[in-house]
Amino acid sequence: MALTSQEQARLRLEIFAELELLVDSRGGFATYRELLDFEIEGRQLKLIDANRGIRNPVEFDSTLSIVSSYDGPYDDHIGPDGILRYAFRKGDPIGGDNRKLRVAMNSRTPIILFEKPMPSIYVPIMPAFVIAEDLDSRFFLIATDEAVWRAYESGGANIDKRYVSQIVKRRVHQPVFRARVIIAYDRTCAVCRLAHAELLDAAHIIADSDAAGAAHVTNGLALCKIHHAAYDRNLIGISPDYIVEVDKDLLLEVDGPMLKYGIQAMHGTKLTLPVRRADWPSRDSLDARYASFRS
Repeated sequence: MALTSQEQARLRLEIFAELELLVDSRGGFATYRELLDFEIEGRQLKLIDANRGIRNPVEFDSTLSIVSSYDGPYDDHIGPDGILRYAFRKGDPIGGDNRKLRVAMNSRTPIILFEKPMPSIYVPIMPAFVIAEDLDSRFFLIATDEAVWRAYESGGANIDKRYVSQIVKRRVHQPVFRARVIIAYDRTCAVCRLAHAELLDAAHIIADSDAAGAAHVTNGLALCKIHHAAYDRNLIGISPDYIVEVDKDLLLEVDGPMLKYGIQAMHGTKLTLPVRRADWPSRDSLDARYASFRS
């Protein structure tokens, strides 16, 4: 039995909510298998298609999700206006899978944009919106934020490029960075070894607001929320030799078990490093940050 438009809208929102809970518990991402085995209302409803980068379930009149992969095979890219250019599916530009994506565009139905930073790992950005199409270049235009969508429709008159850049960084680049870092550290805090992904952040060694603060795994540390906050405030530092140090004044404080065991006890411990040496934090970046901690 076909779902009414109201039932489709309700089911879509329930999927968004359940997916958000799933990725929060995993550290900001989901695996290929988790998305194929996704369940909602007691039944399986795949969120990705095993053979293509677009998911058009029979339950919906419009597309549910699309996948934009860093390693192709299509020329998907985010332009300077903050809009993703998502390549048409091959074949008929009007029919096939493109048809339901066009329905999402005309109805302004929210979809899920999955960024795929590495094999079998998916970072959802939702809601995303199909806002236009370029038939000549065979691209759909996807906005990752409603503010970017509104700016595009107004010709950019009401928003500047710096603001757009910040939105895209927050909505797309930062979640992808977090996923890469937490995976590299095997969902474990590098300082205290807490292994609850939902309590972990990806901390920048060199701040992302700095020109040298690249969103690369080697400029990141998987830290639990307490050690992330302490690191950002220079209450703890990490030497280029990967040794954790606690601020000397904080070491003298007497407060309670959280301070004693959660922070002070970390003084002099060795950082837990990723398995892949290529993912180890940059010694140069640590050195620059450590100088700030010591000053």
